[in-house]
Amino acid sequence: MVVIRLARGGAKKRPFYNVVVADSRRARDGRYVERVGYYNPMAAAGEEKLRIALDRVSYWQGHGAQLSDTVRRLVRSLGEPTQAA
Repeated sequence: MVVIRLARGGAKKRPFYNVVVADSRRARDGRYVERVGYYNPMAAAGEEKLRIALDRVSYWQGHGAQLSDTVRRLVRSLGEPTQAA
């Protein structure tokens, strides 16, 4: 199954997450199919905290990809509706 989830990066105590489309059997930070955005929970003032290409998320959902719970919450925080899960 294809899933849209977060892949952790960054340094110790300074997380940075890529929003990726990956095979669910792959490791969390392993190989992925496509990077569709990022989430930086430690963003300083004036920096962009969240960027997701919603058109690509919709494309992958149309092809059967499932959103992880956290990615679903982040997409909703952008104020954009997603397809029914």
